[in-house]
Amino acid sequence: MTSHHQTLTLVLFSVFVAVTLGITTWVSRRRHGSAEEFYAGGRLFTPLENGFAISGDYLSAASFLGVAGLIALYGYDGLLYAVGFLVAWLLVLFLAAELVRNCGRFTLADVVAARMSERPVRIATGTSSVTVSVLYLVAQMVGAGSLVALLLGRTSAAAQAWTVIGVGALMVIYVSLGGMRATTWIQIVKAVLMLVGTIALTVMVLVRFHGDFNQLLVTAAERSGHGMRYLAPGLRYGGGWTARLDFISLGLALVFGTAGLPHILSRFYTVPTARAARRSTVWSIGLIGGFYLMAIILGFAATAVVGADTLRASNAAGNTAIPLLAFDLGGGAESTGGPVLFAVVAAVAFATILAVVAGITLSSSASVAHDLYASLRRPAAKVRSEVTVARVAAAFIGVVAIALGLLARNLNVAFLVGLAFAVAASANLPALLYSLFWRGFTTRGAVWSVYGGLIPALILVVLSPVVSGSPGSLFPDVDFQYFPLQNPGIVSIPLGFLAGWLGTVTSDEVADESKFAETEVRSLTGAGAV
Repeated sequence: MTSHHQTLTLVLFSVFVAVTLGITTWVSRRRHGSAEEFYAGGRLFTPLENGFAISGDYLSAASFLGVAGLIALYGYDGLLYAVGFLVAWLLVLFLAAELVRNCGRFTLADVVAARMSERPVRIATGTSSVTVSVLYLVAQMVGAGSLVALLLGRTSAAAQAWTVIGVGALMVIYVSLGGMRATTWIQIVKAVLMLVGTIALTVMVLVRFHGDFNQLLVTAAERSGHGMRYLAPGLRYGGGWTARLDFISLGLALVFGTAGLPHILSRFYTVPTARAARRSTVWSIGLIGGFYLMAIILGFAATAVVGADTLRASNAAGNTAIPLLAFDLGGGAESTGGPVLFAVVAAVAFATILAVVAGITLSSSASVAHDLYASLRRPAAKVRSEVTVARVAAAFIGVVAIALGLLARNLNVAFLVGLAFAVAASANLPALLYSLFWRGFTTRGAVWSVYGGLIPALILVVLSPVVSGSPGSLFPDVDFQYFPLQNPGIVSIPLGFLAGWLGTVTSDEVADESKFAETEVRSLTGAGAV
């Protein structure tokens, strides 16, 4: 890589940062300072705008960098991520979008606590939401570090550290000054840039192979180092019963996790009605589905054009597959097009990371302020102090995410997001579904379902090969690996549902039939919705 393309990338990225900071500053001058404005953007966004914003929020560094990288390295087995991420939206469309919009106000806890004792439920759900958000943020930080290492041609810890710190500082500024309105417009701009860039790369790949997708796959298999095994199941998840269980566990986490992601659920509160929430989801499914179809092509193309050895030499986890593909498609180091295309793709990837971390940080700071802090305060002190606490929480969460991101910088970003999905599916989803559909669900059941999924998921991750006992783990020099699977979903998700059931049937509390009837009518009709 030359200093010319490094400069060009930094210029393009600086332009995006300047534009988004301008949006944030403009919005901060027009905001009213209310909790509804800060958390939900005044509920003024249209379904199309929110659909693009959801796409921008959901298509993270894991999608743009990690999924294509896993497909490039592992072929067929890498497709699981693209399929799982997309199929999950059917669950969101049919079970979550309208019901959450009707029953809640700002956060997931609003839905779960609607007919329970609020304080213990909000504390449990708020803790879980912050945990999921921090895990998700770590993946974005890792993506930022990988990009900067490639851009600057150096892999020093200092270079990656300063990048991660810079991204963290920007996300705190976006959230603290602009709230949900600024964050939403940043996500819309980023979604448009990502889709346009992905379409351009896909067209260039198809032109390179004369529209012959079969030839693309054959070439990718030849340059993968695995031959035709690359196009068959089992390259990553076929090494034995442990690998097969990991495959199932990951699939469960991806499919069920989306409906429990706090930053995705909070997007349904930014539109005025439940019908608008449903239409937002339909728009997002179309946009996200189109992106993943192109990501599959780009993943195979990265191996076919660049070669698996070059990809692994650049980043062992495959996080730089798309930027390297863009560089080659543009003509390589000796051309003008190579550095220019690389610069554009790298700038889009940076934009992706910034937009997603802003959305996640806003959601997690809302959980801290609206659920954890506000539940401990007198009602008269809530409204004004909540927004202030949310801004302080954004800074604290940013610091934690930066620290963990530096620790996990050698792991694949899509894989890291898979862990966040597993925790969301284990802790948040059981409590959400039980509260919406189980008439007899009680406060103890809600609290147990959250902690009964959250604690086992985190413990199993700590005891898994992700943290210790293998060359690619966080602590490769020590070994406290007692759980053989890399993703805990196959164990922790059923435990979350089981704990919710057990807490309810052993509780002395009698479920309030009238509150359930009220919640049921409100969720289905929107009567009384905020």
